[in-house]
Amino acid sequence: MGCDGSILLDDDISSFIGEKNAAPNRNSARGFNVVDDIKSAVEIVCPGVVSCADILAISARDSVTILGGPYWDVKLGRRDARTASQAAANNNIPSPSSNLNQLISGFNAHGLAPRDLVALSGGHTIGQARCTTFRARVYNESNIDPSFARTRQRNCPRETGSGDNNLAPLDIHTPTYFDNSYFKNLIDRRGLFHSDQQLFTGGGFTDSIVRGYSNNPRSFRSDFAAAMIKMGDISPLTGSMGEIRKNCRRVN
Repeated sequence: MGCDGSILLDDDISSFIGEKNAAPNRNSARGFNVVDDIKSAVEIVCPGVVSCADILAISARDSVTILGGPYWDVKLGRRDARTASQAAANNNIPSPSSNLNQLISGFNAHGLAPRDLVALSGGHTIGQARCTTFRARVYNESNIDPSFARTRQRNCPRETGSGDNNLAPLDIHTPTYFDNSYFKNLIDRRGLFHSDQQLFTGGGFTDSIVRGYSNNPRSFRSDFAAAMIKMGDISPLTGSMGEIRKNCRRVN
């Protein structure tokens, strides 16, 4: 629904079912306690002023920077949503099984160009994914390096329900450092998600962008920062819309 902190809301059975348990987020999105700690500290110093949505935007920037990535000026002034939509999360968050046309179309619907798509996907240079999100790729696909597939199979059994939550790094080389290895992995057919590998030879439309970022880390860093600013501009609540939550998990 936009950059409004809606993902932070806990379910309220009496009024709405939020985004935390949407299929793309369940057993995946985490760290909410860290946001709680930040919000508590901010409220002590500056009560009722800084939104949870802005805290997320700043935390995303600072996390990238701390891990070796670029710095960018975060636009501030977002306000928090008073509701959340599980259906919207299920329908709008790109699936790891998406093909290239679906990815381009989904990002375009939010004003993000193919170059933004590829740059933002480079965020997969850090983090981990559950077996259930890449099982089909490592067992069934041909556009994958065989040794990489075997490595991932060791911790991800073929049988559904067995090891579903076992984790693997999105970037096999430097999973805790923000660099351009992700794009080199794609060229080597070592993208973990089907949707990752679609960016290279999934139709050819974005191949040149991937090659460019693999050869020019400075270009990737610059474009990633610009794309993060664009993504942060997606449907924010401002002015008198929404609220400034006191607790990021529930409306005031």
